[in-house]
Amino acid sequence: MTDRARALICGEALIDVVPDADGRLQPHPGGGPFNTARALARLGVPTAFLGRLSSDPFGKLLSGQLVTDGVDLSMASWGDEPTTLAVAPLDNGGDATYSFYVDGTSAPGLTDEMVPAELGAEVAVLHMGTLGLLLEPVARTLESLAERECGRHLLMLDLNIRAVRGADQDAYRARLLRLIAMDALVKASDDDVAWLYPKLTAEAAADRILEAGARAALITLGAKGAFGATRHCQARACPPEVDVIDTIGAGDAFGAAVIAWLLEHGSAGAAAVPGSDAELDAVLRFACEVGALTCTRPGADPPWREELTGGR
Repeated sequence: MTDRARALICGEALIDVVPDADGRLQPHPGGGPFNTARALARLGVPTAFLGRLSSDPFGKLLSGQLVTDGVDLSMASWGDEPTTLAVAPLDNGGDATYSFYVDGTSAPGLTDEMVPAELGAEVAVLHMGTLGLLLEPVARTLESLAERECGRHLLMLDLNIRAVRGADQDAYRARLLRLIAMDALVKASDDDVAWLYPKLTAEAAADRILEAGARAALITLGAKGAFGATRHCQARACPPEVDVIDTIGAGDAFGAAVIAWLLEHGSAGAAAVPGSDAELDAVLRFACEVGALTCTRPGADPPWREELTGGR
């Protein structure tokens, strides 16, 4: 891994199969960690990806997109398994509902032997979530990595709950709670927290996440923006108004923007946390802008730094 890499994004890369305006299925590179890595690199953050990629044409498309956006692949591994697929039909509001094709595919195949024995001191942020914490053996692999590296980096956990037929939901929930307890900075959607803590409001769910051991809980609320809380402060922010094409990858871009903001303001690392209401508000406003811009184009296509207000 390059000695410039400051964020290590761990988990799956896959192909989102999305219908176009004429109903024809179109392949789009995707997967929560893949999208996050791209978004971070486009925001100018030195970023590396740790995951399993296929050597098939879709796998080459995925790796080529990561390289084009500036993501370091020296920690990725490749195999002959076919690329994992997600079929993502859209509703009238541009929201996607996912069906996954995972058996025998590349994304779940990351094992302990494919993970470096140690991470460099330059890695400030270790990010994981989505299918990478549900499918096996990648889920066990990433949890072991988090346990090994706990306290050495900021652990950012993107819940991004996904339902996969046959997966053990109780084991999934237990794993998420163990990771939250590792002093994680947790990013979740309102749907995620409704799954984790049924019948609670976003604010109440954030309190429960903090009680479970997280250092911060950032909850996206769709068009209503985002709510954030730490043990010392709270804030809420609204996104700019945009013409929504679809929402694919918006939450991933939001999470990437949080990492970028913390790094740029010198507050990322093992002890990172927004320290005041004003600082938390600034994090959320920046992340809402990045997420909103992602909604203005089809598929997970996060903005580049120069597209943001003032090129921040």
